[in-house]
Amino acid sequence: MATITSSKYLLDTLSVLETEKGAIKDLIVDLETKQAKDLNLAIDILLGCKGRIVVTGMGKSGHIAGKIAATFASTGTPAFFVHPAELGHGDFGMLTNSDIMLALSFSGETDELKKVLIPIKRLGIKLISITGNENSTLAQNSNVALFVKVQKEACPLNLAPTASTTCTLALGDALAITLMQAKGFSTEDFAKSHPAGSLGKKFIKVKEVMRKENEMPSVKPDESFYRILEEISSKKLGFTMVTNNSGKLEGVVTDGDIRRACIKFQDKATTKSAKDIMSTSPKTILADDLAVSALRIMEEFRISDLIVINDSGKPLGIIDLKDLLKAGLI
Repeated sequence: MATITSSKYLLDTLSVLETEKGAIKDLIVDLETKQAKDLNLAIDILLGCKGRIVVTGMGKSGHIAGKIAATFASTGTPAFFVHPAELGHGDFGMLTNSDIMLALSFSGETDELKKVLIPIKRLGIKLISITGNENSTLAQNSNVALFVKVQKEACPLNLAPTASTTCTLALGDALAITLMQAKGFSTEDFAKSHPAGSLGKKFIKVKEVMRKENEMPSVKPDESFYRILEEISSKKLGFTMVTNNSGKLEGVVTDGDIRRACIKFQDKATTKSAKDIMSTSPKTILADDLAVSALRIMEEFRISDLIVINDSGKPLGIIDLKDLLKAGLI
């Protein structure tokens, strides 16, 4: 049995990549010189979609279709994959005439797709296809057809879909990203589609994780030393806000302020009210600010809590390091 060296594996690997790279280059040239009008029409149809983009395909094209649908969905265009063989067995009930069908078939003659072309038209659903055959049944029955032509597959037998599926995936990605840009889809919009990811966590707002109402320790400026202790102890945050009769924040009393008052006033400390011992410049943040901004402030000033205020300086909540920990930001 012949021994295949590592260089041989490398050469074979690079050959596959070169073939697929060449196919994508050919696709770019073809889009620029022959398909620009149809590409623009396809984008306009997709951009005008009032429903969902329904992506379908059989076999390897089906796998590519699923990924393209996922890319559409995560970049601001509602989309899902549907198996063409299941459409005729009830899944047409998932579609409305506000949807647009994107069908993938390199041959354009896939039986399962051909069988659903008439029902698609009957429902009034516009059909965009990506195929390698301009004269195919699928292309001829599409509102607009985009063509992926490859000189050869990367498979040495020229049988396994490789270069053709790579080009189809690349074109699907291009359609999705072009739509994303046309819609003005932002980083924050992307984060909303990925709430469990690291990017999504970066866009969590303070108001989404802050403590509110009964969880907020608060006393009035004239309240007594013992009332302050009671409020700090009951809310278990190590401090209390001091708010005036209008509800505006005037300061805070922390455990540290209590200790400093005892040292400064000694036996008379317990006769002092909140306004006598409070710190008057507490760190605050707005409810619509990002939670990561709260974390940066806490780290900079080495504090474990921030008071959340509105534009008028009235407290709306409190954000604690533990809240950021629960949100996965620490």
